[in-house]
Formats: sequence, structure tokens, C-alpha cells
Amino acid sequence: MKRQPPVRLSKQDQQELRRLLQSGLQPVRTVLRALALRQLAEGQTVRQVARNVALTPKTVWLASQRFQQGGLERALYERPRPGKAALLSAQDRQRIVALVCGSPPEGRARWTVRLLTEEVVKRKLVPRVGRETIRVLLESHDLKPWREKNVVRGGTG
Repeated sequence: MKRQPPVRLSKQDQQELRRLLQSGLQPVRTVLRALALRQLAEGQTVRQVARNVALTPKTVWLASQRFQQGGLERALYERPRPGKAALLSAQDRQRIVALVCGSPPEGRARWTVRLLTEEVVKRKLVPRVGRETIRVLLESHDLKPWREKNVVRGGTG
């Protein structure tokens, strides 16, 4: 690691750190970064700070780098991560839930996750989908079609 210029906190930054550290619940990463920045501003080395706050020297160094480049906000908080795009659109999810609430195919007593997966692709509701995606969708709607009394179906039984 290169020699890092000392971290200089403005009065406003110091107040913000104090407020953050004295406030209620905060993410652990944010608190540790705030403590590290405060100790760096007091003149401690990266290695000393890393030992004091139980972080790696690289993590402390990166926090100071982010502070130098983007200020306190950039140093304390992570940027949102994009994550993977949803496989099913809202319309696709609605169609699948509607299918589950209907009667199972001829010769079947009830829906299973595997049967649903096959049927969704066969009916071309979506081009392809995995069993786990279907399972998570059903779970998020609290649907358990493999149970006899869980899904409401229309018609007279």
C-alpha cells in the first residue's frame, strides 16, 4: 500500500461522525468505517486503526481513499448493487399465480412445483423457468398448491 496522506475531517464531518456513532442502530460496516476515519484523522496509521477496529489494513486504506475522493458519504456507505434482473415480469407472475389457483391438469389431484414448471413452459406463459423460481414465487404468495385445502378454486366441487 502506498503512503496515504492523513485524513483531515472538517468540523461538519466530525459532527456528522459523532452524530452517526451516537445514534441508534446503524449497519456494522458503517460504524466500523466511521470509527476508522475518526482514528485516521487523529493521526493513527492504517495498521494501528485496522488493529483497533478489527478490520483489515486494506479495508481501512480503502475507506480513507474513498473519503479523499468522494467525501464522508462515499467513505461510509456502499453504492447500491445492481443485482440480477428479475426473471419473471409482474405480468408473468400474475399468470402463473392464476394458473396455480385453477384446477390441475386432467389426471392430477393437485399441482406440484415440478408440474407447474412444466405446464408454464408448455402453455408458453414464459419461454423457460426453473423449479426454484416457481417455488419462490409460490412462497412469496403463501401458496401451497400441493396441499388439498390451500388453493381456492372456482366451480362446484
